Amino acid sequence: MAKTKEGEAAKKAAAEAAAKPPDEPPPPPLTPTEQLRANTELLEKALDAEILAEYVRGALPAALPAALPSRSTLLAHLSKAEEDMEMDAPAPSGAAAENGTAPVGLLPEVEAYAFLLVVTFLVDRKRYAEAKEVATAALKRLGEYNRRTLDGLAARIYFYFSWTHECTGTLSEIRSLLLALHRTAVLRHDEYGQETLLNLLLRNYLHYNLYDQAEKLRSKAQRPEMARSTPQLCRYLLYLGRIRAIQLEYTDAKDCLQQAARKAPAGALGFRLAVAKWLALVRLLLGEVPEYGELTAQGLAAPLAPYLALAQAVRSGDLTAFQHVAETHGGTFAADKTGNLVARLRHNVICAGLRRINLAYSRISLQDVAAKLGLASVEDTECIVAKAIRDGGIEATLDHAARTMSSRETADVYATPEPAAAFHARVAFCLDIHNEAVRAMRFEAGANKKELETAESARQRAIDEEELAKELEEEDGVL
Repeated sequence: MAKTKEGEAAKKAAAEAAAKPPDEPPPPPLTPTEQLRANTELLEKALDAEILAEYVRGALPAALPAALPSRSTLLAHLSKAEEDMEMDAPAPSGAAAENGTAPVGLLPEVEAYAFLLVVTFLVDRKRYAEAKEVATAALKRLGEYNRRTLDGLAARIYFYFSWTHECTGTLSEIRSLLLALHRTAVLRHDEYGQETLLNLLLRNYLHYNLYDQAEKLRSKAQRPEMARSTPQLCRYLLYLGRIRAIQLEYTDAKDCLQQAARKAPAGALGFRLAVAKWLALVRLLLGEVPEYGELTAQGLAAPLAPYLALAQAVRSGDLTAFQHVAETHGGTFAADKTGNLVARLRHNVICAGLRRINLAYSRISLQDVAAKLGLASVEDTECIVAKAIRDGGIEATLDHAARTMSSRETADVYATPEPAAAFHARVAFCLDIHNEAVRAMRFEAGANKKELETAESARQRAIDEEELAKELEEEDGVL
């Protein structure tokens, strides 16, 4: 009888299993590309006034008194961005009805994150005046805390605070405040804040062409031994390269700008464009010719067209073409703050033209040289040729009485120190990359303490055993 019941139960279970639809297989995991696209879509959806307002209501509930000033400020600016939203509805006492969780307290990090989202939203909508007000309120709120967990969020808010003031033409008004914030960040060992604020101060000075003040600040300001943020390091290298270029230190400027270009993300087109402009001019001032591919890269060809024309004029040594390019694109160079470097290139154009003439003619009159270079005075041409010969730019002799220039026989370049110097420069460049890679390696703080403690304990144990052995020997001798 029992076996019959068991059989019937088994048949019933089998019938139910057959009638039940098979479980659907779990969806395959997202690929890295699909995950990145999903994150992008989520960010685009989140940067909406209504969604942000709902998030602010949930993250900064009205039941917490500490959240009231920030909550009202953020909701007021979001209501301006989308006037048809009903932002005045009373919030529930808890956040369970809005986000499914009941907060036990308001963390400053959550409040700073809400500020950052709203500032980003307003900046994306180009509402810079309102974004400036929100960033200022966030800065005041951050001044009430001294928490290292806020350093990363605070650094982003510092950036938007400076950016909104730059967009509204009030960048000079916040210089003293940025200096005070940088001093505070140094005292608190806020490394993220130190990097960000130093770059903001350098940008502030360079915006008004105050290169001397920028160099004084850079030389005296304290920076972390190890860069915490690669984007901030790239910005620092760009600003340092600009300072070095204005100070006629073209070799150091080239090194800084090349490092900035190498470390910059591929998607940062605006930053790469700024670096490419300054690097092209610095290389031209050093007597080098930028590669064609550097000035015609994808996405950068159109903005770099004036600099490509400039490089072609300098390479050909045509002073007339150079002056035409400088006049035609003078507004572009002034907007890029590179007009000073472009003006310095005139001497390089003349030297390039002289080298071409020196290779083409064994003997030529200074009057013909002036005509080919586009110079008005023969006397000025004689002075320029004499200086080029003295500096080693051309191999020639000058006959003052006959007003002629005679070229010397070109020596074998491999018999000169130039190949060794070029090889040394390349080796130094590779060594710098290796040293930077070694410095960039990060290890867990105190990871070597365990090994040190183990070695110390082993050494102490050996000492104790040796002392114990001596005591035993002494006792045996006494006995």
